Amino acid sequence: MSDSAPAPVRTSARVPASVSSRRLAAAVLAAGALIGAAALPASAADHARPQRQQVQISHVRFDAPGRDDRDNRTLNKEWVEITNSGRHGVNLNGWTLSDERGHTYTFHHYRLDGRSTVRVHTGRGHDTRRDVYQDRRREVWDKRDTATLRNDRGHRVDSVSWGRGRHH
Repeated sequence: MSDSAPAPVRTSARVPASVSSRRLAAAVLAAGALIGAAALPASAADHARPQRQQVQISHVRFDAPGRDDRDNRTLNKEWVEITNSGRHGVNLNGWTLSDERGHTYTFHHYRLDGRSTVRVHTGRGHDTRRDVYQDRRREVWDKRDTATLRNDRGHRVDSVSWGRGRHH
């Protein structure tokens, strides 16, 4: 028997190609997952944010056909349409619709559904989901006027003017 020490086991600093390929692929996948995870919340947050409601004055009939005889039927042919083009309903409680002279209609306990329109008539009548009435005995909208819609905080939401030198 010899007194010699066992031969040292030689280890290679080189890793077989299949192992390093797997490690590289794992690192790339992990980096991609981190980038994807960081990007996803920002993208998801953009889609989850509710869109601002699009409530606006969509149409005005300021000169009712026929004589201006203060007849309720004639008064109700004068109206302003308010449209919500958004998907979600909007509570219009406390919102106002006014003309240049300060005639003001205030919405009470009314919710305008998404993608729908309400017609605000000048005369008297029974409110429904599609029609509400100012219960006035005289015309409001002149041949040259401005209809202004304000929210419950008094901020102007929309305004439409018509007549000479004005745009409808």
